[in-house]
Amino acid sequence: TNCLTMAWRLFKNLSEEQQRYEKQLIFEHPAFTKLCQQLLRDARRMTRGDLVFSLHAVVHLGVPQNTLLVQTLVRVCQEKLNQLDNRCISVLATTLAGMDKDKNVSALQAGLQLLVEQRISSIRDIFILQNLMKCLGKDAPVFLKKKLEMAVLREIDGLTFPNALRMFSALAAMNYCSLPILNACSKKIQENVHDAPFRQLILILEACHALHYCNVKLFSALADYVNSTAYLWDKRQIILFLSACETLGFQPRELLDIFTEKVTEDPEFLNLKNLLTVLRVYSRLNYVPRVQKHLFFETLHSCLNKCLPQISNTELLKAVYSLGILGYLPHHALDVLLQKDSKDEFVLSDDLKKQNAVMLRCVKTCMELDSPSFTKPAFVLTENLSSLVSLNLRKAQEALIELLGGKNMFRQNVQLPYKYHIDFEIRMDSDRRKVLPIAATDDHPDSRVQRLAFLFAPVSAFCLGTTHPQGKLAMKKRHLSKLGYHVILIQNKKFHEMTIEDAVEFLKRKIYSEDAFSFPEATVQDNN
Repeated sequence: TNCLTMAWRLFKNLSEEQQRYEKQLIFEHPAFTKLCQQLLRDARRMTRGDLVFSLHAVVHLGVPQNTLLVQTLVRVCQEKLNQLDNRCISVLATTLAGMDKDKNVSALQAGLQLLVEQRISSIRDIFILQNLMKCLGKDAPVFLKKKLEMAVLREIDGLTFPNALRMFSALAAMNYCSLPILNACSKKIQENVHDAPFRQLILILEACHALHYCNVKLFSALADYVNSTAYLWDKRQIILFLSACETLGFQPRELLDIFTEKVTEDPEFLNLKNLLTVLRVYSRLNYVPRVQKHLFFETLHSCLNKCLPQISNTELLKAVYSLGILGYLPHHALDVLLQKDSKDEFVLSDDLKKQNAVMLRCVKTCMELDSPSFTKPAFVLTENLSSLVSLNLRKAQEALIELLGGKNMFRQNVQLPYKYHIDFEIRMDSDRRKVLPIAATDDHPDSRVQRLAFLFAPVSAFCLGTTHPQGKLAMKKRHLSKLGYHVILIQNKKFHEMTIEDAVEFLKRKIYSEDAFSFPEATVQDNN
């Protein structure tokens, strides 16, 4: 046992490449075969500690799970399960968490679950509780998850920083979002963030996504740390971090600015995989750099052109679509894409075909509306889809009727060209002081009439903790502005939390304030 455990301790500190080489040497060594044979003979005579540590070492050294040795050790652990102390249970749980499910493993896991139910009140070590959470996983019954949660909360005052880091992954393994535990761990991490290994930062963000746990203060602390130490990290590490932030819909502005500089200074690291990730991050988070934006997008465009010989059709579409969302038209890549489309080269499964058709339609819309030659039309053909509004827009309809004096003062469920849809439309005189009846402006069209489009969007359409729209919504806002609308974005959740009186006052401010008529921030295509 000591020999195997020492081999594992030395082995785990090696790089992946070194591990592959050393593993081959270990397995080919004649002494290793003898050691395994002796372990197989003595398995039933071993002490409980030697037994579980031997299984742990053998599994983590990479001995195949279907071998007689591993299966024998698993069965003996099952026989001696009631003799294991809490430390042995922790080691066994860690081992099982990394094994594939088979008949013996599943039986041992089921027995371990019963044992944990009996002993959980006596387990005071958070580290052991975390190992059990990872082992029992998402299939554990809800009552046991709650018992594990209560056991952790009993010891939460003794929570250490390493425990706080590991807790996110443990809860994610159980698919159990415990807000009291997560909040306590978040606070501990924010206080000690400078001691966190980079890999742990990624695991925390991934766990938060899996648990639907949104803590802007935590995410900001992690982003500020990476931002302040950006010079220490490899560019690929920063891409990993930004990708994890993008999955959460969280926009780390300062870090994105720093990364923009790194890309423009040295774009050679942007292979196809990294390029597609960068494009996805910037487009979904709707982030146009504050400085050097044209140089940044030209750099990405140049990298995309270099990748064209090796890029797949779907990857090309995703790249052009991401740049289109940001208002940038990569002309050479667009030409290649349209040639492929004209030859019907996007032959895919039904799911991908539908997704690609949507992206392709958006790209063609961007080509038309974001072109420098596009001029705002004097009138836009529209169509009323239905006089009914969805349940989540009833409050907005009621507030508009009370504010404007009747249904004849606005339109609802309006369908526009390019498959765009707006929730409500109102029209105002050229001085923006008076709301005009819809029928009057339809009967006597006047290009000086100001059109307001209300878009009620879910919180998920905005970057986390802000009113900054994410990529698709920002593109829609930009295109509606091109069609002559002044767009007012409203977060549905925030609006529904208002009383009807507050909602009326809120809409009044939106309609009559100067901000309602300010055009969106300049985007890349202004100089494209």
